[in-house]
Amino acid sequence: MIIKPIQTGIFLFYFVLLPSCKCISQENETSFKPHHQLALVISHAHVFEGRNEEGDREVLSLPAWGIDYTYHFHQKWAIGLHTDIIIEKFKVEKSFEKGGEKETVERSYPVAPALMGIYKLNEHWSFLIGMGGEFAKEENYLLTRAGVEYGYDFFKGWEVLGSIGYDFKWNAYDTWTIGIGISKNFGQKHN
Repeated sequence: MIIKPIQTGIFLFYFVLLPSCKCISQENETSFKPHHQLALVISHAHVFEGRNEEGDREVLSLPAWGIDYTYHFHQKWAIGLHTDIIIEKFKVEKSFEKGGEKETVERSYPVAPALMGIYKLNEHWSFLIGMGGEFAKEENYLLTRAGVEYGYDFFKGWEVLGSIGYDFKWNAYDTWTIGIGISKNFGQKHN
């Protein structure tokens, strides 16, 4: 039985993430101040259903940028608008097409924003899940995104981060992204 991505997200929220938010100490909670964060990420999007110029199947590794806005409203929780932009044209086989035949489609510089829920496990690790869309001139797709980020503060509100993400594009194709970036916190106290 295949579990739908939305059901997986609900399961993670109610049985993994929500119970763990009660483990916050009062000392750390009182020192927290809600704040905003902007990040710029350079990454590669990996498409396993890609097609080359001859129409043969191949794994594509496509350059991409990520522009992420996040609002940290709680020490462990945040929401954000995370946008991935693939900066190439490519062809892909729609692997979840209903019916027997699979279709090859072209994608031109797709932009994929997603509204993300973020759980900060500890000082460095964060887990993300959300919904959004991938928009290109040829066709638009609904997507579910999940990811993991590791961040390290290096100077007064500046952070270097590494990220791994997975986009499930409904009735289309999937994308894995691996990236590294830099972020800046606004409105947060710095030691």
